[in-house]
Amino acid sequence: MSQMTKKSLAVSLKKMLAQKPLEKIKVIDITEDCEVNRQTFYYHFKDIYDLLEWVYTNEATRALDGKKTYDTWQQGFTQILDYMLENKSFVLNTFNSVSREYLERYLYNEIQLLLMGVVQEKAKGMSVREKDKEFIADFYKYAFVGLLLDWIKKGMKENPVDIISRLNTLICGNIEGALEQYRTDI
Repeated sequence: MSQMTKKSLAVSLKKMLAQKPLEKIKVIDITEDCEVNRQTFYYHFKDIYDLLEWVYTNEATRALDGKKTYDTWQQGFTQILDYMLENKSFVLNTFNSVSREYLERYLYNEIQLLLMGVVQEKAKGMSVREKDKEFIADFYKYAFVGLLLDWIKKGMKENPVDIISRLNTLICGNIEGALEQYRTDI
């Protein structure tokens, strides 16, 4: 029952974000839409921003669905972009609000998971310090998220397949090359 209530509150928030900015949405609006009392909302979330974070960390995280290998990173990234397009008004209203940090945190976390999976896979059999693997993943994470934020800022018009194709061309072989440069066993 608890998960259903949380999901119901999340659906309500997303529906309202399609109509107005986050700053104009009140807890009472969400609870009335869900036909629950305010105490029910506060039992699950401390405020609207907590609910917003829950949506990104729980609902949106399913977008990756295990696609964190070198051969599947494009699919994982496509799924993140597809999720964002399916929830375009939610993403745009979050991006254009004071709550932008929740969207950015979601993107940084998901892209970090995606890229660390790729780096770890490519580093198998190499002696590379964990610190260096994280540095490589961080480098690409900031580039990927920067591109995503720019895509959102421009209204999410460019086709995700084109973005991923260009990214693949740009980074093909570069993660392996970076790992080679950081090897401690040669």
